[in-house]
Amino acid sequence: MENQRNSKVWFITGASRGFGRIWAAAALERGDKVAATARNIASLAVLKEKYGDNVLTLELDVTNHARAAAAVAQAYAHFGRLNVVLNNAGYSLVGTIEEASAEDVKALYETNIFGALAVIKAALPLLRQQGGGHILGTSSNLGHVTMPVIGYYCSSKWAFEAIHESLSKEVKDFGIKVTIIEPGAYATEFGSQESLKFAKGMDIYSDFKTQFIGTIKDLERGDPNATPQALFQIVDADNPPLRFHLGNQNLPWVRAAYEERLALWEKWDAVSSSAQSLSK
Repeated sequence: MENQRNSKVWFITGASRGFGRIWAAAALERGDKVAATARNIASLAVLKEKYGDNVLTLELDVTNHARAAAAVAQAYAHFGRLNVVLNNAGYSLVGTIEEASAEDVKALYETNIFGALAVIKAALPLLRQQGGGHILGTSSNLGHVTMPVIGYYCSSKWAFEAIHESLSKEVKDFGIKVTIIEPGAYATEFGSQESLKFAKGMDIYSDFKTQFIGTIKDLERGDPNATPQALFQIVDADNPPLRFHLGNQNLPWVRAAYEERLALWEKWDAVSSSAQSLSK
């Protein structure tokens, strides 16, 4: 267990289950303090019972931006500092590009993007005031590659990645660090009904989606309980990475995707370059 001088204070969204719950409990177990948030505060009762004053449980639906700002402020006032702000709340929208409605996509972005931004914007003045901190966001290997049927979820992670990369450059001089956590496939509750929303289906895609879902079910999944120590190495590092793959599946997949992209760009480079200026 860390001594009090070195212990950290975390603010974690989506702490009711999955990575959020595992990481919150692991941080508390090593002696850190945690402001754990969830849409249903009752889901956090076990943490409160076990860890007492080291945990502050807060009800938070991140799509309520005013409540997100209030929760961040309450956590800061309660513990006197925030060392790690971890946006983990999110869900996946299942449906092809044609099937999902504009309302489906807007709702997805309200949680996965705008909810995270509400937390970040509330935290930044406090982190600047205290002289630094570490903003973490749970993305995915799908922030680099895509899959059919969950294309809008992938798009939210591509946006998530771009926002955090820009943010990292904007807040570096304030002593604020930014890391994007990119898990591969893990045996969490993320695939449960509570973490998925389904667009209204179209019959023409039924067979395609059935085949895709069968492929997804066959993926090798990591043990989420094996992840906390890797996460702690990131938050304890003097110079943490901007991006961090979680698990052993991501790098080969991402490497192959970028090799394919580079090869395609190079193949068409003469045509691309011809569009730069008119020949004299």
